[in-house]
Amino acid sequence: MVAVIYSGSNYADWRLADKGRTVASFKTSSINPFFNDEKHILQLLNKNINLIHHAEEIKRIHFFGAGVLNQPLKDAVSNSFTSFFKFARVTIDHDMLGAAIACCKNKPGIVCICGSGSNAAYFDGKKIKANNFGLGYVLADEGSGNWLGKQLIKAYLNETLPDNLRKKFVKHYDADRRTLLEKVYHQRQPALYLSSLAEFFIENQNDAYLQGILIKGFTLLINTYVLPLKEQYPDAEIYFAGSVAAGFQTYLLKAADNAGINISLILKEPINNLLTYYSSKN
Repeated sequence: MVAVIYSGSNYADWRLADKGRTVASFKTSSINPFFNDEKHILQLLNKNINLIHHAEEIKRIHFFGAGVLNQPLKDAVSNSFTSFFKFARVTIDHDMLGAAIACCKNKPGIVCICGSGSNAAYFDGKKIKANNFGLGYVLADEGSGNWLGKQLIKAYLNETLPDNLRKKFVKHYDADRRTLLEKVYHQRQPALYLSSLAEFFIENQNDAYLQGILIKGFTLLINTYVLPLKEQYPDAEIYFAGSVAAGFQTYLLKAADNAGINISLILKEPINNLLTYYSSKN
């Protein structure tokens, strides 16, 4: 049996398969070693009935996750998994590689993640070419759910949010200045809260003001990360993966058209393509 996991900042998507047949499909809370230590990860695994039931049957695990930034962080996930899955061969890598394999399979391409966070890289068909784009939710994440949340809160607190949206925001989130700042500056993982505000854009995406923010965010993402990669690799196709890219693809495609680029694929969830890819391997 093979287990494939793709973990973003909000949740981890799991697929268990045996002989090409999906045995279990479920989500857990995010597994991010930047925020979760080995003990926390092991506790999470021990709470899931699917994993408890199939732990000894699983022989291969392919985990791709946000926060796997260096070897010590990779080891934190690996050690937890090898402790729980006694008979499995475990591979741990960054979510960018998982998105690249899901989008490109074995072909080269420029891959951009745009979900709760954002990032981009060139994939040569086997590995990701290292770059300096992974600057996280404070310094980067342009166009992502986190970035959209920040724009919404700033507009509300600066009183530049149009009145009709301001009333909806207050009604939906029971918002006041103190509570908002508390959630942004004193929660352990503020990016989770900020990215949750992307729901407001989904519910009101016919509003011209919010459409403008969406196009601005995607334009920043494309100009900052995708176009420099396209200059280096002019023949590479461009792929996007992630819930924000897929959920607002009308505005992503408009921003791409304005930048003079073509997006070959927008994939909401990499997990199913990853399962197909690894289920076919011995």
